[in-house]
Amino acid sequence: MPLYKSISVNSQTTVKIWKIEESYHDLMKPLDLKPNSLERVLGMKSELHQRGFLSVRHLLREFGYTDQDLYYDENGKPHLKDGKHISITHSFTFSGVIISDKEVGIDIEKQRDKISIIAHKFVDYEFDYLNKNSEDYIRRLTVIWCVKESLYKLFATPGMVFKDHFLVIPFMLKDGETVAWIDYEDKKYRYNTAFLEFEGFTCAYVVP
Repeated sequence: MPLYKSISVNSQTTVKIWKIEESYHDLMKPLDLKPNSLERVLGMKSELHQRGFLSVRHLLREFGYTDQDLYYDENGKPHLKDGKHISITHSFTFSGVIISDKEVGIDIEKQRDKISIIAHKFVDYEFDYLNKNSEDYIRRLTVIWCVKESLYKLFATPGMVFKDHFLVIPFMLKDGETVAWIDYEDKKYRYNTAFLEFEGFTCAYVVP
């Protein structure tokens, strides 16, 4: 399937989401990958991961870029050669890319009950407003995870811990937005974040 969703966040920022329905062969066929990208994709044990990796390269094409325009720094953070900021995500059958003139982060996750088992590892303050018996508990946990993961990708700083350094203020699912804070090494950063849900998945991104 071609592009699943395109969101114009503001004049400098766009989010594009791909629903991965194509085979590995069909995704690979039109692409011209760098040698190290080809080595990476051929070394992946899961075809699902291979298709996710390749679908991101199709999203790059939607933005007018190629695999040659993308590189990663020592912390694994992606960059574009023209200086624009980029963040990348894929989960099962969806992938997403956000590109902006400013620092950005994006994450997509499948909504799954097992997130409640690991909630204590990434939630602290947020337990004050979450209701474990609520029918939307899993969905709200997934939003919190996606927001924190997006912020982590934006900073790409080793040593940051979701539970200790990231805080998501109370939100309503119907609003599709919230505010998050990073409290790290005696500095505080405030970010507007947005989120959306589709086909049992959640996507969140930092709004510059």
